[in-house]
Amino acid sequence: MTRLAIVRHGQTDWNLQTRIQGSTDIPLNSTGRAQAAETGLRLSTARWDAIVTSPLLRAHETARIIAGELDHAAPVVVPELTERHHGEIEGLTFAERQHRFPDGSRVPGLESRQAVLDRVLPALERVALAYAGQEVIVVCHGGVIGTLVRYATNGERPAAGELIPNGSVHDFRWQDGRLVLERFVSVR
Repeated sequence: MTRLAIVRHGQTDWNLQTRIQGSTDIPLNSTGRAQAAETGLRLSTARWDAIVTSPLLRAHETARIIAGELDHAAPVVVPELTERHHGEIEGLTFAERQHRFPDGSRVPGLESRQAVLDRVLPALERVALAYAGQEVIVVCHGGVIGTLVRYATNGERPAAGELIPNGSVHDFRWQDGRLVLERFVSVR
């Protein structure tokens, strides 16, 4: 069994403006850097064997700050952990998205949740096997975490209105060839 503490990156200006980031590479803002440091301090109560991260700047910077708080080696980039690609809605606020593409509308370039799962799960399995029996921090994105939580709970969570906070830590384990959710953190 490998323990995976999956962390959502700290806040960006687009998070603050409720803009959909997707694969657009947006850096952390000062609040996001503070959240990353706070997350690192919270994680410092345990021993961690590795830190892996999405290559997107907001996740990579969060992972570097956490590594600094833990006096840990630089994070390892795992390209498959990048955020869900949102196509033509990237950069829009949620209200603008709803106006341009009402519920049920096809969004050109939007990556399906199944496609996210199909790239992220094998990557997590490789991480779990590389660090078998160890403790790993995984820094990635809200869309990725939401997809993993849906998978692990058979779609029961996140429930409507549950948001995944920036800097939050979600506990999973990779055991017997599958991802198991131990603790999910959300806000309404």
